This record gives sequence, structure tokens and C-alpha cells, in this order.
Amino acid sequence: MAVKSGERERPVQSEIELIQQAQSGDREAFCLLARSYERRIHRLAFHYCQNRHDAEDLSQEVWLKAYRAIGGFRGESGFYTWLRQITINTFLNHKRGITMFAADKQAIRLGELVSLEDLGLAEPSRNGEAELHQQMLVEKVMESLGELTPQQRLIFLLKHCEGMTYDEISQACAVSAGTIKKALYRAVQKLRGHLGIEAAPAEAAPELQASGLRTD
Repeated sequence: MAVKSGERERPVQSEIELIQQAQSGDREAFCLLARSYERRIHRLAFHYCQNRHDAEDLSQEVWLKAYRAIGGFRGESGFYTWLRQITINTFLNHKRGITMFAADKQAIRLGELVSLEDLGLAEPSRNGEAELHQQMLVEKVMESLGELTPQQRLIFLLKHCEGMTYDEISQACAVSAGTIKKALYRAVQKLRGHLGIEAAPAEAAPELQASGLRTD
């Protein structure tokens, strides 16, 4: 945005400086912080809600909570890690009556973030044709998230889109790592069934067996 005559352009500042200023009540500094992560938070909310209007509302709720809580940020974790925890808590506390349909949704390409093999839905591609086929299915996978329960959907997104470990998701969602693994396994199996992808129980079974969980 162009700077108007007579206005001083705000100097480029580090994230730490913006956080400190936001904690002192500088709304513009907080807005600059939000600008760095707003698309990422909205994308996560969209794939969780499966509805653009609900995603807008949920994202705004996250930012409002973050603004109110910024004074309590102590830098014990990265700012985005702190923000993501607020996002997860907001999702978990969201009203149960949220609509999980996609009448007005627009596909958000995630090819740059995940592949089918990363999602645990396909073997690594062996040739160009198979790779293209997998890329074409990535959007279908994300659109199929509505088939999952809210808990499964959130865990799936945290693992495969946010890249969190089982232990990190366990701590963030306040459930055991075993529960996380079981929910993720069921989510992948459900997505495979919905997409007509042949299940491969042997891929996940060892992981579940190691955690003492049954797959039935």
C-alpha cells in the first residue's frame, strides 16, 4: 500500500520487536504480525470446517483470542507455535453444530504442502504418470475431509499439513499419543475407502502394534 504524502513509512521490524510493541498495545504491530500468518490460519480453518463462511468466523475468533492473549506471550516457544495452540483450542471448543458441507467451497491447492504418499494414502510414485495421478488426487483428498469426525479431521491436518509429531499433537490436544495414532489410522482408512484407494493395513499396523492398539 502506498504511503500518503505526509505519512511516515513504518520501518521494517523483526517479529520480536512487533511482538513487544503489540504487547504494549500497538494494534498496528499486531496487524503486521497477523499478516504473516493469516493465510495459513485461514487455510487450516477452511479445511477443518469444510465451509468458507465458518472458516472466516473461526479465523476471526482465533485472531481475537490471540490479540487478547498477546500480553501473556513469554517467548518460551515460537510465535506461530503459540498461535497454533490458540487455533487448536479454538477448534476444539468450537460449537458442535458447525456445518460440514462444501456447497460454496473453492479448492485450495495443497500440492506444495503435501502429496498422497505424505498423507499415507499411496506408495511413492514410480513414474511420471503415477506422480501426475497422485497430484490430481490431492485436492480430492482434502475435499474428502468432511467424511471424518472433527477430531480425526483436526489430527489429520495437524499431522500432514502442519507437520506436527504425534507427541506434539498429543500435548496440543490433551490426549494420549496412542489415541492420536489410532485416530489418524482410522482417518486414513476412512479416506482410502471414500476415494476407492485399496487399503494397505500392513503399512500402519506395525505402528499401532507398537503402541499397543488394535486396528479393529
